[in-house]
Amino acid sequence: MAEENQDGQEKTEEPTQKRLDKAAEEGRVLTSKEMMVFSTLSFALLMYIGLSPFVSGPIDAWASLFVIDSRANLDMLGLAKVRSAFGMLIMATIIVGVPLAIVVIITQAAVGGVNFSSQAMYFKPNRIDPLAGLKRMFSVKGLVELGKAVLKVTLLFSIGGLIIYSQLPKLVYLSAGSLAQGIGRASATFPILVGGLLVALFVIAVIDFAWQKHTHMQSLRMTIKEVKDESKQSEGSPEVKAKIRRMQYQQSQDSARQREALDNVPNATAIITNPTHFAVALQYTNGQAGAPTVLAMGKGVLAQQIIELGVEANVRTLRIPMLARALYFTSEIGGEISEALYNAIAIVLAYVFRVNNGETLEMPELTLPPEVRFDEFGKLESEAGS
Repeated sequence: MAEENQDGQEKTEEPTQKRLDKAAEEGRVLTSKEMMVFSTLSFALLMYIGLSPFVSGPIDAWASLFVIDSRANLDMLGLAKVRSAFGMLIMATIIVGVPLAIVVIITQAAVGGVNFSSQAMYFKPNRIDPLAGLKRMFSVKGLVELGKAVLKVTLLFSIGGLIIYSQLPKLVYLSAGSLAQGIGRASATFPILVGGLLVALFVIAVIDFAWQKHTHMQSLRMTIKEVKDESKQSEGSPEVKAKIRRMQYQQSQDSARQREALDNVPNATAIITNPTHFAVALQYTNGQAGAPTVLAMGKGVLAQQIIELGVEANVRTLRIPMLARALYFTSEIGGEISEALYNAIAIVLAYVFRVNNGETLEMPELTLPPEVRFDEFGKLESEAGS
């Protein structure tokens, strides 16, 4: 049965990478104590086999610490022997302890990764809560840990007892002869004993690793709602993403329409400018049905491109700032001009046609209705003054 969260929702979904990373930050990483025991004992056995030819000298030196000459100064001799003992212990710790520590780190890196989390060191009151402790003891995990401990002890004692029993003829003579000779006899049995125990520990370690991985992933499982919420936080809600895609599509459509509109500028009848902030290219043919249409329009760099294309095509360009802004804020590319601008545009186009026919005329004055009089930001002048 799937685990439930505090809201009663079942945790049926596998943890996401973000959930795994967050758990690692909190110090919750996959680990296996039995795998640690197996790897350290295996390496210790290899060290024993590798260093056994060199241990007779240190053992004799250690044994000499317990030999006291009756003619020596006991105070000075005792102090010297203590110093020597400490030096030998420190050296043994370095030779044995440092490699074993490295093996532990490598094992953890292979099992679940090495992670140093400060959050794992924070004090948590539930760790000393007796009720919480009882719940952990009698939980499924606690029962599995108990069964695993019983299995380990039973298996190790059984294998160890069988090996020692088979080696009894050799072990009964350990006390005969010198210390070095006794250690030499024991050294023949020790690898067999440790090797047998390692086989048992390997089986236990594999079982423990599989169980720890299962429980670790189970503890990090997520509800469907948690997965959706995380997706919204990392990638945004589906509604927002859909809106962004619509905006991007609209922008691409507008860009394509503007590029196409620039290609039509040479066909314009006139270009109305502001003089450089805004530019609108109009087309009208005598006798055509309908109002003049907007071939292209833009502001800033786009306006400058429209003006330059018009100059190259000998299109009449007129600097009428108020009319340029009115056309820009009330028209669409490919559409007809606003009805409120019919009168002003009719006067402008009549002027253009006559000038193009060779007449010399002054630019007529134009008056625009208040509802199409905009400032450069697209705000009505009537509103700006209020």
